[in-house]
Amino acid sequence: MSVINDQTCGWINNIHPRTNIKTLSTNEKCNYLIIGAGFTGLSAARKLGTLTQGKKIIIVDSQLAGEGASSRNSGYLVDTTLNDGFTSNKNINTYREKVKIYEHGIKAVKKFIKEYQVDCDWNECGKYFASSSMKDSRKAEDFSKILSSLSYNNRILYEKDLKKKLGTNFYKIAVYTNGGILLNPAKLIRAMIDTLPDSVKIYENSHLIKWNKINKKIHCIFKNNTIETDNIIFCTNGFLSSQKVKTRYTFPITLTASMTRPLNQNEFKSIGEPKEWGVLPIKPMGATIRMTKDRRILIRNTAELKNPYFMNNKDLKNRIKLHQIGLKKRFPNISDNLIESSWSGVVCRSGNSSQVFDKIDDNIYVAGCYNGSGIGVGTLFGEQIALMILNQDTQEISSIKRIKKPNWLPPQPFLNIGIYLRLFYERFKARNEI
Repeated sequence: MSVINDQTCGWINNIHPRTNIKTLSTNEKCNYLIIGAGFTGLSAARKLGTLTQGKKIIIVDSQLAGEGASSRNSGYLVDTTLNDGFTSNKNINTYREKVKIYEHGIKAVKKFIKEYQVDCDWNECGKYFASSSMKDSRKAEDFSKILSSLSYNNRILYEKDLKKKLGTNFYKIAVYTNGGILLNPAKLIRAMIDTLPDSVKIYENSHLIKWNKINKKIHCIFKNNTIETDNIIFCTNGFLSSQKVKTRYTFPITLTASMTRPLNQNEFKSIGEPKEWGVLPIKPMGATIRMTKDRRILIRNTAELKNPYFMNNKDLKNRIKLHQIGLKKRFPNISDNLIESSWSGVVCRSGNSSQVFDKIDDNIYVAGCYNGSGIGVGTLFGEQIALMILNQDTQEISSIKRIKKPNWLPPQPFLNIGIYLRLFYERFKARNEI
């Protein structure tokens, strides 16, 4: 089943459309084939194209390049996370290794932006882990202590200060960390497409149906044509399982988000004219909220086990109602009809919030499963998987190899039942945070 290109994402719709889009129309042979043209696949292709000469590199995506999860996220380049199971001192060493990966990811994106002079609305303004209930103060305090023990600058803020910073009195407590970055994900991924080396061919709207290995060659079957390659890298994140790669280690979760039109001067003034900010929830199923550079408000407050390939208009409208409720809770005095665009997207998760970075055969590689941190970690993993293929060893690869691998998941239907029950439980606990 092919992924559908929908035209609903506000990030994508607010940049110029691309031209010269090519689909796979002939049989091809190459030295390196990359499946998936998101942050990981494009970074791998760029690195291979830069470091190899006379090698043929092809990158293929089921939909338009960069228009999957890479441009449909909330635009957080994270330095720290709260809701991934590492919120107690007994896991401090595991958490230390994990945040090192985030640091490497930020450096990788920074290096790309500097080298190619990319404008992606980069803002090192940090982020807030916030809650509307003082009942979450213990969790906030424990998290703050962990960050401080690892020398991460942070501070706890309460309602009065949060009102000044965010323009809403909805939040009662938050942990502010100043190492995170907010950006426009569509602008960043577009730059990665535009700066691909000449040695890289890219084919879009070309769905991989089946692949197998025969006599050291990888044979890939598409709708009308085939590609034979010496090496293959799977970079499809939430769709790894559907391609029979790491089938018992990862699973997709569908998220939906809405973005308002830019607030006019009166609306912006009514909430205190705050600077750009980003809020992540202290409770796992709470809402992610952003005030963007151009005065738009983004809200994402749904995460569910749903068909990752497509969300129909009826379902999307039902999710939009929840977004409207969430906006009204935070900004009761602004207009009811502010939402300009709404969309769905897919995040890839594992049972223990670990990522995938593997050589699964002599010439078969896979990188993905970023658990919501795909901008930085996806960019990093793409570059480093390319270096690993070229038999290079780096400090970053050593760090990646030290983190725990994803744990083994139960078979269906038990997996989906477990995911559904966990999401239901977390959604109930966070019911006041939508």
